Amino acid sequence: MKKFSIVIAGGGSTYTPGIVMTLLNHLDRFPIRQLKFYDNDGERQKVIADACEVILREKAPEIKFVATTDPEEGFTDVDFVMAQIRVGKYALRDQDEKIPLKYGVIGQETCGPGGIAYGLRSIGGVLEIADYMEKYSPNAWMLNYSNPASIVAEATRRLRPNAKILNICDMPVGIQERMAKIVGLNYYNDLEVRYFGLNHFGWWTAVRDKQGNDLMPKIREYVAEHGYLLPDIPDESSWKATFGMAKNTFALDPERFPNTYLQYYLYTKFEAEHMDPHHTRTDEVREGREKFVFSECKKIAASQSIEGLKFKPDDHSNYIVDLSRAIAYNTHERMLVIVENNGAVANFEPTAMVEVPCIVGSNGPERLAMGDIPRFQKGLLEQQVAVEKLAVDAWEEHSYLKLWQALTLSHTVPDASVAKKILDDLIEANKGFWPELKKNEQVKELELNLN
Repeated sequence: MKKFSIVIAGGGSTYTPGIVMTLLNHLDRFPIRQLKFYDNDGERQKVIADACEVILREKAPEIKFVATTDPEEGFTDVDFVMAQIRVGKYALRDQDEKIPLKYGVIGQETCGPGGIAYGLRSIGGVLEIADYMEKYSPNAWMLNYSNPASIVAEATRRLRPNAKILNICDMPVGIQERMAKIVGLNYYNDLEVRYFGLNHFGWWTAVRDKQGNDLMPKIREYVAEHGYLLPDIPDESSWKATFGMAKNTFALDPERFPNTYLQYYLYTKFEAEHMDPHHTRTDEVREGREKFVFSECKKIAASQSIEGLKFKPDDHSNYIVDLSRAIAYNTHERMLVIVENNGAVANFEPTAMVEVPCIVGSNGPERLAMGDIPRFQKGLLEQQVAVEKLAVDAWEEHSYLKLWQALTLSHTVPDASVAKKILDDLIEANKGFWPELKKNEQVKELELNLN
């Protein structure tokens, strides 16, 4: 079997050790000759890389390992780019969540104003990586799971239409893992699903096992009572609330299973009121996953041993390996991917970047037809896709007005005046990360009148 060369772009991420463990766990199915880390923050990446070098030396010494901040070294001679960048790191994620909460609006890193802010930061970083890939390894594929995936996917559709980029998300995979356990199966891939929507904004319309048996009735009964909570899986406090809230979201359409992120759009007031403006999900991650990962990495590097290794493969990275295999070996596996709609959802915007089942092979994804969608979902999706397209318009055109429109149109924001206050605070926080936004004469006149 051919052995592959992979670069993890965003090597300093707390998810990197889990990806490495998954790759090592599947070497019999997806052999690797070279693994690279690339990050523009060499100091942060070094902590992760020093530990992963020890892990690789003890578990797979035949794999060449490189950690670099040099694009040419990082992207030369690679088959797959696994992109998981966070432009602005946790410092700006903190602002994405806390600035909207100042105004009683949901503070969430991929939804509402916070998601739009993060999206405008991510666009440039993902395009930069795509350009490095094109320059140094033009035959490589990028598997991009940098958030917020919908805005990034819209930007790459417009600005790098010929790039070999697959935009993906692990959240549906995590929910499908829970669905599988509800019906006594083990793995998300034990299910065959029909699903439609935008990233973090979709619904399952059918769930079957590999024999074609309908699993919807059993899952429906369970979700109506418990949401996606499982008794044998402990969840951090915010995730416990998220998976439990799915039963309330499900109540709005008991025929289809909702993505968990829909809670922010369908129970906006409740969610905003139950968020602590002084201690958000960013604080939980810093105190939990980031502290654990960096502590363990330093321990491994200091001891030069993996004895008592606590890092494990996870859902997030299992999906990435499965997708890589589908491309590498032309397996035509059925997987959820974010693609241009182009008729997959018949009664919806053709250029929307939708998340739907696709058949994935060496030439990329082939979308499956999901047919027409109901009026309730169509109404919500039309509004959300307009938000995402306006956000990318704003980035392209350096337009203050387009970004104000995007925030105003978001289902999480009550009106234009609140949207403008949030936007002005986000502009200040994102100096140096966003394009400089230009105001038209009407906006300038409005500001004079308000003052």
